[in-house]
Amino acid sequence: MSEKVIDRQAVGNGKEAAPQGAAPARRRLRDKFGRSALPYLLLLPALLAELLIHLVPMVTGIVMAFKQLTQFFIRDWSSAPWSGFDNFEVALEFNAPVGKALLHSFWVTCGFTVLSVGLSWLIGVTASIFTQDAFRGRGLLRAAFMLPYALPVFAAVITWSFMFQRDTGLINHVLHDQLHLTDDKPFWLIGDNSFWALLTVSVWKSWPFAFLTLTAGLQNIPRELYEAAALDGAGVWQQIRRITLPSLRPVNLVLVLVLFLWTFNDFNTPFVLFGKSAPQAADLISIHIYQSSFITWNFGQGSAMSVLLLLFLLLVTAVYLFATNRRRGEAE
Repeated sequence: MSEKVIDRQAVGNGKEAAPQGAAPARRRLRDKFGRSALPYLLLLPALLAELLIHLVPMVTGIVMAFKQLTQFFIRDWSSAPWSGFDNFEVALEFNAPVGKALLHSFWVTCGFTVLSVGLSWLIGVTASIFTQDAFRGRGLLRAAFMLPYALPVFAAVITWSFMFQRDTGLINHVLHDQLHLTDDKPFWLIGDNSFWALLTVSVWKSWPFAFLTLTAGLQNIPRELYEAAALDGAGVWQQIRRITLPSLRPVNLVLVLVLFLWTFNDFNTPFVLFGKSAPQAADLISIHIYQSSFITWNFGQGSAMSVLLLLFLLLVTAVYLFATNRRRGEAE
């Protein structure tokens, strides 16, 4: 009775009465919109940080790749004349000195990446399988395995640079003075041995990440599978080959891609280990682009090399994801 009186008063005052159930519907719509907008509001700070830290410098670098930006235009780089694709042509002219040096750096980086990723994965999967079963001191051993990953990169690499010193380093002291494996103390930070020194440091600081990721993947493998395989007479190697490795395949697909991208783009390790100018045997493409930009002061060519590197990594990632998804679809 009271609702009818209120509706008549509303009509009498010239106001249209709201239909019953309209307010709850609006409330539900408002609640639904709030729930759907909440994730975007929470992601907004991260998106703004991504925009300022990565996207804006990346777009600026792409623009610089099409400019004749040398030391004469550093003060006002926007006034540098446009060069079109000239910087890319110079970088891809493999018969010229600039292109030949870039191609050499590319092949060195490919070999370094393949060895580093392969060894990091091999050591990581071995350590994760070894520590899969419970035993006394397993937690302490796992914590010790994670130390290279937990240490700051600069502190760790500087320590390795002291260890690789020819006359006072620990490496030569053990190999030459203690084990007598070398006739003379070799140089590790110059010459051909610099590649192996760089590879050692890279694997040392990368394999704990593989160990951590694979250890997490092993936790999802049911123990009943191993017990059933043991009852059927399967040995340890057969269990690893038939159960562990196939079960870790989804983890390995992501792990290998992440390690590849990290290693191929690694700049901190060679820069801290060798300084501004890496030896030719350890001239990774990241440090090579740095030299082209900040040593020769040709930011246009350095930016063009960076764009080419970005396109290469995007192409490799796309092919890798396409191949893995196609193989997964065929398996299903």
